[in-house]
Amino acid sequence: MSLGFRVNRDHTKADASTVRAFADIPTSIISDNMGRMVGAGPGVRPFHRFEGGEGRLVGTALTVKTRPGDNLMIHKAADVAQPGDVIVVEAGGDLTNALIGELIISHARSRGVVGFVIDGAVRDLDVLSADTFPVFGAGATHRGPYKDGPGEIGVRISLDGMVIEPGDIIVGDQDGVVSIPQTDAETVLAAARKQIEAEAKTLAAIKGDGWDRSWVDKILRDRGCDGI
Repeated sequence: MSLGFRVNRDHTKADASTVRAFADIPTSIISDNMGRMVGAGPGVRPFHRFEGGEGRLVGTALTVKTRPGDNLMIHKAADVAQPGDVIVVEAGGDLTNALIGELIISHARSRGVVGFVIDGAVRDLDVLSADTFPVFGAGATHRGPYKDGPGEIGVRISLDGMVIEPGDIIVGDQDGVVSIPQTDAETVLAAARKQIEAEAKTLAAIKGDGWDRSWVDKILRDRGCDGI
């Protein structure tokens, strides 16, 4: 293999049942239980429509690292993708050229790809915004990509501060995208479910007897705040 032109298909995907278990967990809850220090930042946003529970993204990462402005290896990733894959692309955050649009997205969908996440630009927003197929990107432009390479598939990548290994669990919703390492998935899932239960009790308290707010003043006193 040549550096810059590599396709690595030898990676283990997260267990399918574990992936499905994250289908209804909000990205905010996942992020809270991963120290609020992981997950793509506000630069990666949804460009598709959410409606009736559709539009959420959950799958396993098929990673792509490409030169900014070039989508040759994204095309190759669409060709080798398997059902349940999310094509996740590190492209340097450059918005000069759109790296994906209606054609490559349609081809990837036909192969069972469940979504795209890219720290680069997209195009054909009229089509993307009318559909619930998950497409997350950093911006949009009509200018198309080059197809020369270099690029690599199935390697460790980083998107806006989020490190992703091939096969990791990708979850996306209106708030953005998070990646859960396979080794941490069960721990994160258990903690997320516990937080969901706790927040449900808090919401019930707000609607009933009220939410105990004494913790706010306690923190302020501990910080030496005047005028409480």
